Amino acid sequence: MAITHWPTTERPREKLIMHGPSALSDAELLAIFLRTGCVGKSAVDLARDLLNEFRGLRPLLEADKQAFCQARGLGDAKYTQLQAVLEIARRHLGETLKQGEAFTNAKDVKCFVTSRLRHHQREVFAVLFLDNQHRLISYEELFKGSINCAHVHPREIAKCALQNNAAAVILAHNHPSGIAEPSEADRLVTIDICQALKTLDIRVLDHMIVGDGRVSSLAEMGWMS
Repeated sequence: MAITHWPTTERPREKLIMHGPSALSDAELLAIFLRTGCVGKSAVDLARDLLNEFRGLRPLLEADKQAFCQARGLGDAKYTQLQAVLEIARRHLGETLKQGEAFTNAKDVKCFVTSRLRHHQREVFAVLFLDNQHRLISYEELFKGSINCAHVHPREIAKCALQNNAAAVILAHNHPSGIAEPSEADRLVTIDICQALKTLDIRVLDHMIVGDGRVSSLAEMGWMS
């Protein structure tokens, strides 16, 4: 049965308007993005099939172009639309940090670094450069490494902080293993960066480690004192 023949309260678009996006299932949200189904299947049916095929929403959203476009009901047009939506979400988070006080809203910072770092297959070390009100000036991915290692140079971070006229920074990197627990090496490199920036009167507010579905904060763990 086509979605247009469903009761109004069960149609994904109407349901979203009445109750908000959080009331929808992954399949219903994906169906709105797909807009149409295929022969013998509604958009919701097709969405459920795709979620089963990719084993969840996240693997579907992070699939490469070839895998995405080979799936039934998808193609180049849907791939470009999806990439645009994901980039809009990333930029929205970035604008949120520019407009608000980043360090007093750690949840937004965690969402932002997750959106930027979680999909990387290799370790990437990034820095959020902040003004004196802890608003985002710039986000830069400075160091990229092997599957489990990125060589970090505190002097380079100090140089970039001066170029951005930053008053403070937040450090972030991903663990491709998916485990967000900080290592002793993470703690030691944080100390080195803190010492390098202290001479410039630039504060290191936090160091966040992005895993699979979780972000660890060294500040919340008491490791930044």
